Parts: sequence; C-alpha cells; structure tokens
Amino acid sequence: MKTTQPLRAMSKLALALACAASLAGCAMNGMSPRQERNTALGAGIGALGGALISGGDAWTTIGGAVAGGVIGNVTTDNRGHYYRRDRY
Repeated sequence: MKTTQPLRAMSKLALALACAASLAGCAMNGMSPRQERNTALGAGIGALGGALISGGDAWTTIGGAVAGGVIGNVTTDNRGHYYRRDRY
C-alpha cells in the first residue's frame, strides 16, 4: 500500500511529539509543579512551532520542543525557594 505524503508527515510529527513528551517526563524529577507545567507547555508550543515552520520535519519539531521546554523551565521563578529562605 502506498502511503501519501501528508500521512507520512503526520506520522513523523506524531513520533517526534511522542519522543519529546517522554524526554520531558524524565526531566521533570524534582521540579515544582509550576516548573513542570511551564516546561511541558513550552515543549508543546515549541514542538508545534517547529512542526509548523518545517512542514513536519521530525528533527526541527524535536528541536522546537527542546528549545520551548528550556525556555519554559528557565523563565519560571521558584516561589517556594524564596519563601523558605526568608522564613528563617
């Protein structure tokens, strides 16, 4: 059976998103819930942006997910850390 081009692009995109989600899940150990949420949200938005820009290229989608996850993680301040430090 011959696979059409849009179906092939969608399967690559689905594979890239699954890889990005599994890597993001492994990296979230020890973060606050806000950091976890913002990292996952950034990775999802980055993957979507990378897929839209490249037309479904898997490596660009993964690159966008990584960049978005890093930006989401770094830009989130850790409010609990400041609270605990100021208590003592």
